[in-house]
Amino acid sequence: MSTGTTKPSAAPEKTMTQRIPWTKRLASGRVYLGALIILIWGLGPFYWMVVTALRDPAYTFDNTPWPTHVTFENFRNAFDTSRGNNFGRALGNSVLIGTCTTVIALVIGVMAAYALARLTFKGKYVISGLILSASMFPVVVLVTPLFQLFTDIGWIGQYQAMIIPNISFVLPMTVYILASFFTELPWELEEAARIDGASRFQAFRLIMLPLAAPAVFTTAILAFIAAVNEYLLARLLSSDSTEPVTVAVARFSGNDPQVQPYTAIMAAGTIVTIPLVIMVLLFQRRIISGLTAGGVKS
Repeated sequence: MSTGTTKPSAAPEKTMTQRIPWTKRLASGRVYLGALIILIWGLGPFYWMVVTALRDPAYTFDNTPWPTHVTFENFRNAFDTSRGNNFGRALGNSVLIGTCTTVIALVIGVMAAYALARLTFKGKYVISGLILSASMFPVVVLVTPLFQLFTDIGWIGQYQAMIIPNISFVLPMTVYILASFFTELPWELEEAARIDGASRFQAFRLIMLPLAAPAVFTTAILAFIAAVNEYLLARLLSSDSTEPVTVAVARFSGNDPQVQPYTAIMAAGTIVTIPLVIMVLLFQRRIISGLTAGGVKS
């Protein structure tokens, strides 16, 4: 009885396997191969940075693809102020600049995105086009006029000299993402709140803004990363006391001024990158929902 029961159940499984066309198997293989290539392309530099950060400085140029001569001396050297590197202060500066840029850009961007998505006024599409074109404006063109302006008003070396330009670069992305999301939200919820006696601002604050929380959260992460990664203006407009990590790492120095401290630089890059990676992994569901929610009608 047991033999008769086993054979009929195994036969359909074999038949189903044989019915899968080889073209579909090839297509699935191409998808996995493409995903593997993208994964290696994206994580390869980060992996090699971590491997170099954990390697003894005497073996900096060792080509072994896994950690060898492991040491944590490079992480201590990154925070060693005796060599002229004040990496701890630079980390605090980056957090301050990124946080201020993100908060101000979100406050302005949320209101601007809601107006572009919900209100009808003259020149609406012209303004939308100008905001989108501002995001494609090259930063290098603004270096000279901003440096001259901030020199005249005494802002060189001040935090506002880096926060205000970063806001202008992050704001178009903020408005673009949030406007597309607000457009997809159902109008009926807002109209029902206004029928019940709520003003437009109250309906926005109590109904629309909570619904837009995933998109706001996603935009905040992207804006913060963009502000922290900015280098060109930060290099010209900052001083020793206000420089962010991008500038501090670029001018790292070691015991020998003639030798570039690659391992300490890689350790500093690892310290900066890992918290961002952990934050994205912890909130990946909110990020994905914020990026995809605007593409589905409620």
